[in-house]
Amino acid sequence: MLLTAKILLTLATLGYSVVPALADFNKTHATNPNWLPHARYHVVWQVMSYVCMALIALYLIWGSADVFGIAGLWLAAGLAASAYGGFFAAAFSKSLYGGAQYDANGVLPVNVSIGGKPRAVDANLAVFSLMALLLVAAGICLLQVQAI
Repeated sequence: MLLTAKILLTLATLGYSVVPALADFNKTHATNPNWLPHARYHVVWQVMSYVCMALIALYLIWGSADVFGIAGLWLAAGLAASAYGGFFAAAFSKSLYGGAQYDANGVLPVNVSIGGKPRAVDANLAVFSLMALLLVAAGICLLQVQAI
């Protein structure tokens, strides 16, 4: 169960660090000429911050068992929860600050059929929802390890 928790935490960590780096360091975000330079600066800052957080988390997951024990895994989970919590807070409050999940210059939503009805699904929302579920599963595994 401990190995499963570590693998799930690793996937959740890569989800908030590597995935955004691959998705955002290109013409849709960081080098998008239609974005204001200050907005491009902020996206690079955010993604690099998450990459740095992920390096700490990966150390806590795989390299610090003798130092932190299971507390290190909970800390790694807390870092992931912070990253995903920030995403969902921004997504659900976007009407308060005039934000949008996507625009015509970036990654457009994918059209899928849900219950026989066509729906536009935002890639970020889909991927980060899946990653958040993996994080919840990791937490359940950690609770089971602690109960042993």
